[in-house]
Amino acid sequence: MLRVVFFALALLLAACDQAAPVFHGTDITGARFGQRLELTDHNGQARRLADFQGKAVVLFFGYTSCPDICPTTLAKLADVMKHLGPESKQVQVLFVTLDPERDTAARLKAFVPWFDPGFLGLYGDRPGTDALAREFRVYSARKEVGGGMGYVLDHTAGAYIYDPAGRLRLYVGDGAPVADIAADLKVLLAGR
Repeated sequence: MLRVVFFALALLLAACDQAAPVFHGTDITGARFGQRLELTDHNGQARRLADFQGKAVVLFFGYTSCPDICPTTLAKLADVMKHLGPESKQVQVLFVTLDPERDTAARLKAFVPWFDPGFLGLYGDRPGTDALAREFRVYSARKEVGGGMGYVLDHTAGAYIYDPAGRLRLYVGDGAPVADIAADLKVLLAGR
């Protein structure tokens, strides 16, 4: 009888584990920020988070002149899409520029889809970009440099992930491995 009770208890605990997913990224489910996004994509279409309802969304802030983090992160996200295979059609990657003065629609269109044709670059005006950075708690500071670049932006390097219901669920640091990001996306795509 005692074995039956222990077996039943083990099954019950296993069922509880399935109800609360364990993520590799930082679980920020229930966060009260990152709820509003209204920008224009590199094709000239106005976009909001609600436009991507039914897909998981990976949202990354950066700029096209970034010498290191941005291209590395976009390349990593392209690898995540390959890792997901057919499930990648259920994921939308959004690259939000922090440099609207230089990152025109044409520049974003030449840069962002180069990593993956399904990725979208988003931009707004300076006041809107600054307000959005505050909304998402993204740090960005302009730093003057010599040479042709003129300036670089020091900025937050992680990505936010929304589930297909449009809820902000995860923050993924720039050091996260491809397999971990893909595994987290699979959990969200499975409705957990």
